Amino acid sequence: MIYSMTGYASATRELVAASGTGGASVSVELRTVNSRFLDLNFRMPEDVRVCEPTLREMLMTKLSRGKVDIRINIQRSEQGANAGSLNRDALEQLASLERAVLDAFPESGRLRTGEILRWPGVLAESGVAPEVLRDAVLGCGKQAIADLIDVRGREGAQLANMLLANVAEMEAIVAKITPLVPDLIVKHQQKIVERLQEALGIAAPEANGNGNIGSVSREEVAERIRQEVTMYGIRIDITEELSRLSAHLSETRHVIEKGGRVGKRLDFMMQELNREANTLGSKAAAKELADASMTLKLLIEQMREQVQNLE
Repeated sequence: MIYSMTGYASATRELVAASGTGGASVSVELRTVNSRFLDLNFRMPEDVRVCEPTLREMLMTKLSRGKVDIRINIQRSEQGANAGSLNRDALEQLASLERAVLDAFPESGRLRTGEILRWPGVLAESGVAPEVLRDAVLGCGKQAIADLIDVRGREGAQLANMLLANVAEMEAIVAKITPLVPDLIVKHQQKIVERLQEALGIAAPEANGNGNIGSVSREEVAERIRQEVTMYGIRIDITEELSRLSAHLSETRHVIEKGGRVGKRLDFMMQELNREANTLGSKAAAKELADASMTLKLLIEQMREQVQNLE
């Protein structure tokens, strides 16, 4: 299976305080888009910021590429917000910090009650224990990551089918034009011979009695034409390009069918396929070959755009 880098998943849990008064709703949302590397961006309340390292490790274990936006929301019930309770651990920590500041700066003013209550984590409004809240965030995160992998896998499967269809179409084009190449080269060479003969006056009757045209014999002119036509035939021969195209298409199919994290590998294959298609177009000596080159480049460009979304 191959995976897309785009997807969305979310998970929600409802929590009730141990006292039965108040509660909270915890939700974790994951949004991913394509990126060259793994880029994690967290948005969460400060009282669950402690969960970030664990969530980061979980994501890095499952994902290798993509820009991931992680949003954690905590909605406290109105009943719990009215009840309110103090987090004694947070208060003691804040008091210790205040004493340290006052020791260093005796002239500093002490914290007011309102400032203390507004300090992150001091007022546990929901009545839900901090460790319960953190466990809920991590649980939602684990579920959302699993759902995200499923979403990326389903979209990746669709992209794989599209890519394989393009590969099959290109293989059909290569198989169609390969038998035509020798005849097309011969026909084009014949046209060149006729034009050169006409330009050099081979068919004209101005030859002298010794069979010479000026100071050049017929045999010399004919040999020169043969050399030029042979060299031109070599320049327009696309057998090597078609062979490499077939090899690249076979490797592309193998990479897709093997699956895994194939994005960078397929991106490289698109570059190689495009290189051969461009060379094919520049050496095309017939309309059939030029049309085939154009179609190949269009199919490759379609694949390149989709490959950018693969992990």
